[in-house]
This record gives sequence, C-alpha cells and structure tokens, in this order.
Amino acid sequence: MLALFPDTADAAGGELSLGGVPVSRLAAGHATPLVVLCAETLRARARAYRDAAPDALVAYSVKAFPNVAVLRELAALGLGADVSTLGELSFALAAGVPGERIVVHGNNKSDEELRAAAEAGARLVVLDAEDEVERAAAAGVTRVLVRVTPGIDADTHAAIRTAHAGSKFGLPPEAALRAIRAGRSAGLDVAGIHVHIGSQLLDTQTARSSVDWAAAFAVDCRAELGWTPAVLNVGGGLGIAHVAEERPPAIRDFVGALAGRIRHEWELLGLPLPSLVFEPGRSVVGPAGVTLYRVGVVKRASESTTWVAVDGGMSDNPRPALYGARLTAVLAERLDEEPAGPYTVCGKHCESGDVLVDRVSLPEPRRGDLLAVPATGAYTLAMASTYNAVPRPAAVLVEKGEARVIRRRETVAELLAHET
Repeated sequence: MLALFPDTADAAGGELSLGGVPVSRLAAGHATPLVVLCAETLRARARAYRDAAPDALVAYSVKAFPNVAVLRELAALGLGADVSTLGELSFALAAGVPGERIVVHGNNKSDEELRAAAEAGARLVVLDAEDEVERAAAAGVTRVLVRVTPGIDADTHAAIRTAHAGSKFGLPPEAALRAIRAGRSAGLDVAGIHVHIGSQLLDTQTARSSVDWAAAFAVDCRAELGWTPAVLNVGGGLGIAHVAEERPPAIRDFVGALAGRIRHEWELLGLPLPSLVFEPGRSVVGPAGVTLYRVGVVKRASESTTWVAVDGGMSDNPRPALYGARLTAVLAERLDEEPAGPYTVCGKHCESGDVLVDRVSLPEPRRGDLLAVPATGAYTLAMASTYNAVPRPAAVLVEKGEARVIRRRETVAELLAHET
C-alpha cells in the first residue's frame, strides 16, 4: 500500500504518517491542499546520484520544484542546479548554490539571462540556438556546451519529449556543428555537448541509444572540426512510479547503465572519455512528495462513476490534465479499511478535465476525509496556477516528527494585490 509513498511513510493505527508526523496533524496545522516533502527521502535520492556518479556534476533540475529550502538541502550534499530562466537562477543563488555547480539552459535566453549567468560564474551555459553564440560572448559567458537534437523519439508523452526531429530544444546536427565552430572562433570555451531526450523514462534503452548517437556525433566533430567534446551532459529523464504498474530502474542502475555505455562507446571509437553531467529533477524530488486534500462532495453520477471532489485539483497539479498522467490515492486516515469500490477523484475547478485520479479503489469516501496522493513532489506545485482565483497551497518539509513550512500558502488578498 505504501510502496509509492516516501521512505518514512507509516500506517500505524490506520493513519498515514510522513516523516513521523501524522497526516491529521499536518492538515490541522497547515490546512489543505498541502504538499508534504519528506527530507529523508529527498536526501536518500540525492545521495544515490552522488554514489552512482561520484566524478560527475549532478545538477538538480530546478524546474521540477523550485524551492530555496530544497535547493539548500541538495547543495549540502554536493548537488548543483540546472536552471532555465532568470527566476530559477535566482532561486539557486538565494540557496547558496555556488556558480561552479550551476548549469544554465533555456531555448530562448534573453541577453539579461546570459549576463546573469556570466555574473553568477555559472560553470556551463548550454547554447540552444546559433544566434546565442555571439550574444553569449558579448554577455561575458566563457564556458559553454552546445545542445544537439539527435532525432530520437523517447517512449514518453509527446509533451515531454525533447530530442525528436523538429524539437524546439537544441540544434540539429549540422547546425550544432556550425555553432561549435562559431563558438570557438568567438573565443568561447566550447567544452562539450548536451543531449537530453525527454522526461519520465521508465527504462534505460532510449537513454542508451542517445549515448550511442552522441558518440557518433563526437566522431563527426573530430572529423570536421578537429575537436572532441570534453564534457557530455546527458540531462535527466529518469522516471518515477506514480502508480503500482510503473517500475522505473533504480537510480544506481540508470546512471550505471549510461556511464557504462558511454565508457564502452567512447573507448570503442578511440575518443577521450568525457566528464559527465547529470540533471535529475523528478527522480530526486518526486517520490519525496505527497499531496493532502480534504474531501468535499461525493456524487454518484452514473452506474459506473462516483465522483470524489477535493479542495484542490488542476490548479495545484496540472499533470493529469496536461499529460494524461496517472496517479493513485488513499484515504489517509482509513488505511485499515477495505475498499468499497472504484471512485474517480476530481478537483473543484470549472473544467471537465479537472480529474486527478481516474478510478481508484477506496473505502466509501465521506465529506471531511483526508485524501493523500503520492509521488507528487515534482511538476505539481512547480506548475501550479491560480485558476478560478484559487491560491496556491503551502509546502512543508517533514523530518523526525516535525514539519517545517518551506513555502507558505498564498491568500486571495495576495491575488487581489496584483490588480490595478
């Protein structure tokens, strides 16, 4: 029952607890919806990356959950930050992440963002377009990678594929070669290449294919430019289990498979081994997170559908509506009760697509029940909106029986403050 929940999850007495804190106490003290992050799980997954790739730069992908407290926890373990906007860079700097562990991305970087990257002493700026070469040099950027699009279709939702032919990210091979040549001519230290194929990968096959492609591209670079990449950034992409049927590889296995494939291909082709950069996001913070909701209306709509409406929905978790993401849920104070049948969990928003969980077995839900949705640490609150003028929820970090607010709940007054 608790396999999808954080490492510290417990069901003593039929009530879910996280980090030693019962959910009833969390809801009473912080209201709902509430994003709960387990500090122990977060650290364990960060350490798994460091242990699997001790010589690599592991840069947490800030877009998964931009939060200063989380970034501080990860930075203390040696992780860096992968940022794609001025805002994300500001979060990383506010958390004390040193510039030498920051990688700056973005498919449409402004001159202001390029200058900020240079001023922060970012270790790498990833060039995503040919015109960025001249603008990066003018902004004072010194060390760069070039993002290459290999034309590989990852086995994931179309909205989170990033390396297919025609992608908005990166450059096709011929354009990438031109960017590398231009960057070197402009005096930039073109350190290597970036190849990231997409998110929520549940096996290693596509990632290994991208490594094979990158090795072949490195051979082309050597032949045409007399240059080989000293750095290979393989991005992130490792998926997590949101439902019982999803079984992603362990972090050590995923990283080990990629590192082993890189070593094999580079040695086979007589290339000097590159230093590696990994950019995990979802696989670090996703399993650490649980979202708590309060049940409101329970409505039998047809022979096959009974709706369970909660006090959040697509405003705090847009993934099911955007990607058809599958989630599951439990009644967090009634874990020892038998299911009464299948129910569909929806939000409170004015959209028929505001469905969080499509058919999950639960005890008969009642108004006031606490409902917990696991594996929601990544790309939920990070992508939240204020649709229907619903303020975004709070987030707490739990550990050893204590809960610490790391993002306070918004208020309607704050939403109105933006009006003129």
